[in-house]
Amino acid sequence: FTSKQRGYADLARALAGLLTGERDFVANAANTAALLFGALPSINWAGFYLARGAELVVGPFQGKPACVRIAMGSGVCGRAAADRQTIVVPDVHAFPGHIACDAASRSEIVVPLMRNGNLVGVLDVDSPELARFDQTDRAGLERIAEIFLAASD
Repeated sequence: FTSKQRGYADLARALAGLLTGERDFVANAANTAALLFGALPSINWAGFYLARGAELVVGPFQGKPACVRIAMGSGVCGRAAADRQTIVVPDVHAFPGHIACDAASRSEIVVPLMRNGNLVGVLDVDSPELARFDQTDRAGLERIAEIFLAASD
């Protein structure tokens, strides 16, 4: 284990404990966003966008105010939602169609939230550092998303 992998394992255990006994989706999303924002170094936004028809609508998050609605397929969040796969973007300014909610964000990772083959939303984490996220972050945040979904109705 690298220290980063160990950090994600500790974070997964902390999240599982935090969500134990609570099934409310919004409450769990709020606590998940707060836990990530407090635990992950060098990030400036962590939260959820929820699938609402042909759009994603901002859900619980930590950070500066966010774009409220994102069309499916638009920006990093919309692309991850449409493709239903995690996207790691080392430089958001090089990503075609990037939507700049916070000009300070330089890199981003977005994990789609899938339940029974249906898109529920996305988990989005931004950083003011270039190339902040790697495959360890991808695996760690995909695990966090699994824990969140399993604990939430």
